[in-house]
Amino acid sequence: MTAELVKGQNHPLPHPRLDIRVSAGAPVVAAVTLSDEDGRVPGAEWVAHPAQPALPGVEVSRQATAGHLLAVDLNAVPSSVHRVAVVLALPSGPGFPVRFGAVAAPFLSVGAPDGPGAASYTITGLESEAAVVALEFYRRHGAWKVRAVGQGYAGGLAACLADQGLDRAGELAAAVHEAVAPGLPRTAGTPPVRTAEVRRGATAAATAGEPGPAADHGPAASASNTGPQTAEPEAPPQPAARRYGGPVDYTHPRRRSAAPQPPPAVPPAAPGRPPVPVAGDATGWSMEERLYNQVWGMFEDLARTTAAYRSAVDFAGSRLGRELDRALSDPRSRLAGTGDAAREAARARHDELTGRAREVLDRDLDQLAAESEVVEPALPPAFARWDSPVWRHYRVPTETPMALRLGDLHLPERPGLRIPMLVRLPLERGLWVDSGRTPSERAAAPEEAPARALAMDTAVAHATRLLAAHPAGEFTVRVIDPAGTAARSLAPLARSGVLDEPPAAGAAGVSAVLATLTRRVDLVQMAVRGDAADALPPDLDTAQQLLVVSDFPHGFDDRAVTQLRYLADEGPAVGVHLLMVADREDASAYGPVLDPLWRSLLRITPVPDDHLADPWVQHVWTYEPPAFPEYADMLGPVLAKVAQARRIRRR
Repeated sequence: MTAELVKGQNHPLPHPRLDIRVSAGAPVVAAVTLSDEDGRVPGAEWVAHPAQPALPGVEVSRQATAGHLLAVDLNAVPSSVHRVAVVLALPSGPGFPVRFGAVAAPFLSVGAPDGPGAASYTITGLESEAAVVALEFYRRHGAWKVRAVGQGYAGGLAACLADQGLDRAGELAAAVHEAVAPGLPRTAGTPPVRTAEVRRGATAAATAGEPGPAADHGPAASASNTGPQTAEPEAPPQPAARRYGGPVDYTHPRRRSAAPQPPPAVPPAAPGRPPVPVAGDATGWSMEERLYNQVWGMFEDLARTTAAYRSAVDFAGSRLGRELDRALSDPRSRLAGTGDAAREAARARHDELTGRAREVLDRDLDQLAAESEVVEPALPPAFARWDSPVWRHYRVPTETPMALRLGDLHLPERPGLRIPMLVRLPLERGLWVDSGRTPSERAAAPEEAPARALAMDTAVAHATRLLAAHPAGEFTVRVIDPAGTAARSLAPLARSGVLDEPPAAGAAGVSAVLATLTRRVDLVQMAVRGDAADALPPDLDTAQQLLVVSDFPHGFDDRAVTQLRYLADEGPAVGVHLLMVADREDASAYGPVLDPLWRSLLRITPVPDDHLADPWVQHVWTYEPPAFPEYADMLGPVLAKVAQARRIRRR
């Protein structure tokens, strides 16, 4: 599978012989530079370019074109070469663009000759730059890896080569442009040669099985129920009206679906300003699906634009370190003032790079914040915050929504920009509300509201939202409270009448509930496998079941623990789901026997905590649960409407 890289990301290479395919929106010049251990290009003979297209292990195109096929054999490059960089530059000539910001983003794929692609990279975020270091291959512990660089230069090819330490870079850049000049009339207007296979590969890399926000051990644990990554047909191309010209790219796969219904019209933007955000501005069969896809598009946009900023800052810091080391090791720095001037110049370049990166980030975040302001009020109850006005007019739905909101996610670069954390319905993983005191909980939780009480309140809020999201009678909540310690938190559920039976207490109650649900799972599994749904016992409750477990593992013996693990593994496929409130340390007496249980559940916390990761660039996100003031006044009215609808249905 092709790995879609983001700026700064690296990836191992499966083979030292590589084909590098380049697709651009306009003719570009392709070159390859070879660098020594210090990252310097010692001379012009270390650069493969149209006037010198072949070097040991490297071969490039002889002309400027929108599509290139470069050949690199990393085993054949000289042993003194430690870095191999792919450089793209716009040719100089009348009628040709002078900056990458005026053309489609260049796309590169790397793979073995006649084999599948190993990695791809779309260079986004370029504006005034006329040359860019696209990729670099570097030695690490005896093996070669590829890194997505995306470092642009407004000064063109000359500035790019000079930054790599090449003397007389301007002369070489002039020679390169002179070499491609005779062929430019033939390449003017050449369309991109990004083939259908490349498009499919890039789309598959971005959408194949990517999970959504995951538990604290990474995103892979929530692959099936936290994002629009289920098996879907390939999305059709976006209409021209969707291809925004703003700083955030709205055309990636998360902004598309296979539905034929077009998104609403986009209001025209004022000259020189980004387009006006529109709620539901994504394709889908319904407004709900369009909003769902739009939220996930915002999530990915925030992840990727922040990754680009962090990568730029890291690059600027590493380059500053190299330049300072070079200045200190240069004997000429001992001359009066020479070393100080070199260090000041290095720091100035560092500040310029980080400042430009921050400007781009702030521009992208401002646009996403503007989109969030129009999307949040338009969300339906299942997607909306508890304090949204839509809950004041809540009605029991006739159809189950496609997703449910569990809280918000944000990054430290803009804490105020919150992305709704949506999980797909029906739940394919259980939920675990961690009642252990994390450092953030110790700082946030007052003494009169201990962690277990906060965790149970959060669990009741999630259970209420699940009940409210399903049609009447299609979702049943059962509660296990072995010691009766959760009575205060469970009061809204008990008073409303949505519970068919009171919370199970004591060892006997725990055993009875688990036995009932285990029997249900066994019977439904047999009916499904034998295609005999009509053979189910008439007294079997076929509604989806949510088992809320308070204060696990208190009140559970070995047999009960085994049954709980069975429900966690087999239950979701037949409509039995877990919502556990537990402190993992309390269950340490069971040893590693419960490790699979924790891994199978999506961990959420009753207070903000940094334990979730996105599927694209692995940022650590802060999870923000629904706060008690948000839902304190809503649980009673919502549960009353759910209970009334259940009573009417049973008549």
